[in-house]
Amino acid sequence: MPGATAVTVFAPDPLELNRKLPLWYQVTQSLRASILGRAPEAPLRLPTEEQLAGHYGVSVLTMRQALKELEREGLISRHRRRGTFIEPAAGPAAPVRLLGTLDAIVAQQSGETTTLLDHGPVPVPAELVGHFPDLAEVVRFRRLRRERASGEPVNWVENLLRPEVAARVAPAALARWPMTRVLRDVAGVAVGRITNTVQARLADPETARLLAVPLLSPILHITGVVFDECGRVVDVARIHYRGDRFSFAVTVDAVPKDAVTVDSGTLDSGTLDAVPGDAPPELPPADG
Repeated sequence: MPGATAVTVFAPDPLELNRKLPLWYQVTQSLRASILGRAPEAPLRLPTEEQLAGHYGVSVLTMRQALKELEREGLISRHRRRGTFIEPAAGPAAPVRLLGTLDAIVAQQSGETTTLLDHGPVPVPAELVGHFPDLAEVVRFRRLRRERASGEPVNWVENLLRPEVAARVAPAALARWPMTRVLRDVAGVAVGRITNTVQARLADPETARLLAVPLLSPILHITGVVFDECGRVVDVARIHYRGDRFSFAVTVDAVPKDAVTVDSGTLDSGTLDAVPGDAPPELPPADG
């Protein structure tokens, strides 16, 4: 109609379909991630079923099934003759920032509660033998963290410690502090440095169960290696974050080629170590 105002609708992320998995499931996962990760100013109105089906390359019936699942979860509401809308309460997750000091890490965790799932000796995993070449066993601590307000799982973490260090770790302290602080303040470890590797993965059965997410959901996996002042590995932390509850932002300022350190532009404390070649800089720990 001449003079009609165009309606602004939410634009979901594109999706490359895997024909080995149910299409409705993939579309549900992708649209859920788009909704939860949207910008605060993004419109709440979704395109029509037909438009969404064309966007994802699926049938209208498949699209309808995906929308029904998201409606069941309370992320969207559907209104006859008006359309489908994102629920305002389904807001983007508050970002978890990677900070550079142990005290800042502890402050970041203030909105979470921690449950110690179990702890005890286990054989050194084959992929970590290089970190513990002199050991046959390490002591494993497994913990689950939840948002204090909602009770929703945020992440679960397993720490693998040298036995002589684990003997000085008080399990009760892990309900109050991240492992990194427990190592420093309770176990008396002189922490020298921490390196982190960040990877995107799909939820395995154990992670899906602990974090209350569907199997094969996107998970952010961080491996943190804690060294003492002598350069010896004392702890390897493997942290599994829900993909819809975690994000981080890092700004790297340009520096001369012969500089060794890259200062963080958005992280108020600490620095990011520059790694020669094409490797990315190591990130300060989100927690441990």
